[in-house]
Amino acid sequence: MIKEEFRLDNQLCFRLYTASRLLTQAYHPLLSVHGLTYPQYLVLLVLWEKDAQPVNDIAKRLFLETNTVTPLLQRMEKEGILIRTKGKKDARQMIVSLTEKGRDLQNILAEVPSAIGNKVICKSVTPENAPELFRKLDDIIASLSGSTTRT
Repeated sequence: MIKEEFRLDNQLCFRLYTASRLLTQAYHPLLSVHGLTYPQYLVLLVLWEKDAQPVNDIAKRLFLETNTVTPLLQRMEKEGILIRTKGKKDARQMIVSLTEKGRDLQNILAEVPSAIGNKVICKSVTPENAPELFRKLDDIIASLSGSTTRT
């Protein structure tokens, strides 16, 4: 007899993993027509909030290691979406900035958030209670990452 704590249906991690995987799949057709991947879209979101950031800051914001983000940034630079330059104060630091093409993508992808929002809306997730869901997920992220607040 299996213990209740080992039932797949009792695993929060499985639900989060499945939701994340399916949500990422939902982004694919919206982004791929513009030659973008979901991780590239996340980088764009960070840079649209604040352009010209160090690689380390982008990685931290995405809860990733710099060695994971660097190849992603290199591909985006080859595609003309962003540029990486050495820091003025510290030449070891790479500063990532959007190109005109990268800035233009914000207007091109303007419908993506609402399209995804419409896919996620269901009887238990509504525009009205979405902020509470965000807070709960932020608490889980903060707990697992060891941080006290979400940036």
